[in-house]
Amino acid sequence: MQKTGIANLPLHSGSAPQWLFKRMIALSRSIIELMVIELGREEVLRKLSDPFWFQAFGCILGFDWHSSGVTTTVTGAIKEALRGIEQELGLFVAGGKSKRALNTPQEIMQYAEKIGFNPESLIRASRLSAKVDNVAVQDGFSLYHHAIIFTQEGHWCVIQQGMNETLLTARRYHWLSFSLKSFVEEPHEAVCCDIKTKTLNFTAKEASELRKTSVTVSQKTPEKIIKEITKIKELKLPQRHSIMISDINPKNLYKIFLRTYEKQPANFEALLEIKGVGAKVLRAIALTSEIIYGTPISFKDPARYSFAHGGKDRIPYPVDRKLYDKTIEIMKKAIEEAKIGRGEKISALRRISKISPEKLN
Repeated sequence: MQKTGIANLPLHSGSAPQWLFKRMIALSRSIIELMVIELGREEVLRKLSDPFWFQAFGCILGFDWHSSGVTTTVTGAIKEALRGIEQELGLFVAGGKSKRALNTPQEIMQYAEKIGFNPESLIRASRLSAKVDNVAVQDGFSLYHHAIIFTQEGHWCVIQQGMNETLLTARRYHWLSFSLKSFVEEPHEAVCCDIKTKTLNFTAKEASELRKTSVTVSQKTPEKIIKEITKIKELKLPQRHSIMISDINPKNLYKIFLRTYEKQPANFEALLEIKGVGAKVLRAIALTSEIIYGTPISFKDPARYSFAHGGKDRIPYPVDRKLYDKTIEIMKKAIEEAKIGRGEKISALRRISKISPEKLN
């Protein structure tokens, strides 16, 4: 798993006040619109897939510089910001927090019907990325937020977040289609969290044999699988296994193993795509494959921008509304200049971006 950085994301309750969220929408719309004009929409996807850039973006928008809420609020602001101009920019957002995440496939299809493109690959990317982080990477974090930002050409990035209520910590997962060679082997652009947990990681490179034997096990008759799982109850598992035997109930697993046997998945991706194959089933298959084949299980597991406008919780200082509105005004003017072909304002913004924050103080 390629990690490009680690961020501290403690769970925080509450939400952005309406006066701030409206400004977040306006500023994010201006920033993204200008980025599309200057850099192209593919570069917007690359930036959003960078956890440090995403965190800095949240700080620029005035949200908490370090809390879990930055993920859900910033993606929500981006979605609202692009509403009505998606087709003009060629950039679309589907999904969100909780129930909105479940509506992701329907939202993608609605865009496809309106614009005219095949949604199947995007729907599959959305479902598989979510299933990998919820099922194939068992790190104790349950997904509660999923958003996919995509172009009609089929390029996309996914930003999703899981929660560990025991640790009171959130973990954000970043995906990017450009560098994705496989959904099931080292697929992530980055995983961000301040806590390292003991993880059952089916996507690790060294877990390739585990994935192969898991597919082999899933193709066997359910009677044979249940027989092997029942044997496990008599074993005293070594301490390195973070699998509780109480998680495995052979009677409850019979139906799903019958389904995998009937489907005969050709590879690990196909196994993950079978409806009903969740974390418990995958753990059971993994444990069974280790019993049968001896397959080893893999256990592996930017705050300065907050000074731009302040933060929601008055950290590092209360949001300066006048300054915030002035920034939005400047960005809008820059976009107008760019659209009519006058680059002086854009060039000025580029020059300013090269000046270090220390020199501006």
